[in-house]
Amino acid sequence: MKDRIADIWGARTPHARDTPWPVRVDTHFDSSVSEGDVDRWVQSACVLCSNGCGCDIAVKDGRMVGIRGRAADTVNHGRLGPKGLYGSWQWSRTDRLTRPLVRDGNGALVESDWDTAMDRIVERSRQLLATDAGALSHGFYTSGQLFLEEYYTLGVIGKAGLGTPHMDGNTRLCTATAAAALKENFGSDGQPGSYSDIEATDAVFLFGHNMAETQTVLWMRVLDRIHGPNPPRIVAVDPRTTKVAEAARATGGVHLAPLPGTNQALMNALIREVVHNGWVDERYIEAHTLGFDELKATVEPYTPEHSAGICRVPADDIRRAARIFGTSERVLSTVLQGFFQSHQATAASCAVNNLHLLRGMLGRPGCGILQMNGQPTAQNTRECGADGDLPGFRNWDNVEHVRQLAKLWNVDPMTVPHWAPPTHAMQIWRYCEQGSIGLLWISGTNPAVSLPELPRIRRILQQESLFTVVQDGFLTETARYADVVLPAALWGEKQGTFTNVNRTVHLSDKAVEPPGEARSDLDIWLDYARRMDFRDKDGAPLITWSGPEEVFEAWKECTRGRLVDYTGLTYDRLRGGSGIPWPVNEQAPEGTDRLYADAEFPTHPDVCETYGHDLLTGGALSEQEYRAKNPDGRAFFKAAPYVSPPESPGEEYPFVLTTGRTAYHFHTRTKTGRSRQLQRAAPGVWVELSVGDAARLGVREGDLVRLESPRGAMQGPARIGRGRDGVVFTPFHYGYWDRPGTDGAAPGGSPSAANELTITEWDPVSKQPLFKIGTVKVVRMADATGPSPAPTTTASAPADPDGVPATVGGPGAEEREHPDACEPPRPPRQPEAPPQPPGSGGTTSTTGTKG
Repeated sequence: MKDRIADIWGARTPHARDTPWPVRVDTHFDSSVSEGDVDRWVQSACVLCSNGCGCDIAVKDGRMVGIRGRAADTVNHGRLGPKGLYGSWQWSRTDRLTRPLVRDGNGALVESDWDTAMDRIVERSRQLLATDAGALSHGFYTSGQLFLEEYYTLGVIGKAGLGTPHMDGNTRLCTATAAAALKENFGSDGQPGSYSDIEATDAVFLFGHNMAETQTVLWMRVLDRIHGPNPPRIVAVDPRTTKVAEAARATGGVHLAPLPGTNQALMNALIREVVHNGWVDERYIEAHTLGFDELKATVEPYTPEHSAGICRVPADDIRRAARIFGTSERVLSTVLQGFFQSHQATAASCAVNNLHLLRGMLGRPGCGILQMNGQPTAQNTRECGADGDLPGFRNWDNVEHVRQLAKLWNVDPMTVPHWAPPTHAMQIWRYCEQGSIGLLWISGTNPAVSLPELPRIRRILQQESLFTVVQDGFLTETARYADVVLPAALWGEKQGTFTNVNRTVHLSDKAVEPPGEARSDLDIWLDYARRMDFRDKDGAPLITWSGPEEVFEAWKECTRGRLVDYTGLTYDRLRGGSGIPWPVNEQAPEGTDRLYADAEFPTHPDVCETYGHDLLTGGALSEQEYRAKNPDGRAFFKAAPYVSPPESPGEEYPFVLTTGRTAYHFHTRTKTGRSRQLQRAAPGVWVELSVGDAARLGVREGDLVRLESPRGAMQGPARIGRGRDGVVFTPFHYGYWDRPGTDGAAPGGSPSAANELTITEWDPVSKQPLFKIGTVKVVRMADATGPSPAPTTTASAPADPDGVPATVGGPGAEEREHPDACEPPRPPRQPEAPPQPPGSGGTTSTTGTKG
């Protein structure tokens, strides 16, 4: 038995390069249940990070009582992280929404029935469609945590039923840059690499990716290589001293800690060093790429010394990192929010792709790129068009691609919005602010905590002109502003598929019934489509399916012949073993571990997902300009000089604020905040200062400090941590309300949300918000009453551990690890009774916040 709060990554199973990753099966049960009590195990995959770990849900008496990693799964080989073990299922019997809520004449949300709630939505929808704005009056803002079948249904409703371009997801906040960078260099979305590259690589570069906390199981995979023979060298690019940075030092790698907002200067220097030292594959460049001369000219001024002055890192460290990349036989690169949510996000992420193209390091074991996602089904939002793009990685600016969808859906091509780029999330919220969007439908996300500049978001949600629908499992901070709240089924309570970072498709079967009257997101949107009576051009119902498997079959036809080809998959093929990475078709019946092994890229003008952009301005190239480049299957080098960020430290606001995650929580804690073990491990917000900055400010461990930016303020106890001077860190998980399910203000009457401070600016290409470059000042407010609640086991560990209690799980946190073995699912002890929903636990009336 092991406390996996105290030991996040569990026992090591070391192995050598080019050998399989050993199996270790992780299991955790409700304290009242033993393994022998389980009635049945139900196949699924974890949805509390983007890793997509295969798992089985333990069911007893119609409720979820435990979880087990799937030994056969290619993603995790049986392992689960703390969020999967303790947070994926333990919320199931807490304060769930069980009936629809509508606003009464006094402005309060009160329980209602489905007909009343849906009639209000449909009435408002039809009223707005009858105005001059028509479909442009409707906006949809969804999540990266629903199922493929739900996203595709939403995409068809929005694009073929209503004809609105105003659709996006909170994936815009976490993974839009991944998609943009892949499109710019390779012509299409879709990760080139595979998790299995870890087994084969000689070096792992993590660009702005604290894998140890954001993808704990993937970090276990890296750790098992590090602890085995011939370990890979690690290079970490992060302003904080994370566990990844510690591994970099231990393996003879490099920890580069650039000042936030300067990533592009660092990347240009790395590229220059690789080129100047001749560490390039000239044949590959000549045969399979375009734009090398422009790239070489752009990076020429960025000597290690020049970029070191901008980034405030040692020039010799830049040289060492470049040498590791340039001389290692195999390199795997991963990229996440430290690049995606920072200045020049797409340019810096494209620069990672540039490095791999320079060395021809794609499509073979150990030589991959993973432009990571931040959410478990973010890949599906992009594939299915729920993020505004056209489904199947089609190009909105390609008339033939639009015709393909119109034919598939049997609608007029002019119905499908393609006269301008899809509306990104930040613009959708601006349209709501301006009043041109009158109905905003929010599903599975909590923007009142997660979006930048929260005072502005609260003002928008309070506008009487905005009719807001929220569907969720809980009464979140956002739901409190809604006109209609719809109770949604969550993971384990519905069926569907989802696709993780490395394109692996998993099936999640329904384990239990949802509580009360809660419905799946798919059923809710099918009900809306039926009530709106959406029709195709022949007068038949637009939506022809009624269940998830039917949607999946329809989706397969949408992908036929595209890079994202699902045509060889079925629900039956996805049952019983491992997830399968797309494309899966006649040419690749077992799936595809890596893309571009043949160095043929989807850049042909008739195939590509985009015609490209200027990385500095975001200006789009025309089809004619793109065709003139004659890419014909070659990848693009994408170059951009470094420019200063829109907000830099100054006299009034001398610190750069960077926000991020902890290993123990996911997003705004709607699930993990309801897990006893996870909430105990990271119970509240903290403000992380470097040792030097804390000394200059007279701040000690646990002192209450206030952060102020030009946009707002928040406060929390200080953690004197191990980051670089001039940078303040705070986690973004904590909302204005201190605990899930309550509406009390945070201690001291001040918000505890990091996004009170962040800036409403976004990358010109990916349109991803810049959460990591705002400026703040730090004001000491009061003496400590104890140490900060920041965990001691992660990047937030104190610089001086004396007097700071170690983070442990406590009672109920013990987890079982079975190395190299997996017991098969036990047969039911008795015929299973119909699942019984937990008690409603829902709020029957709550004070309204609208207006």
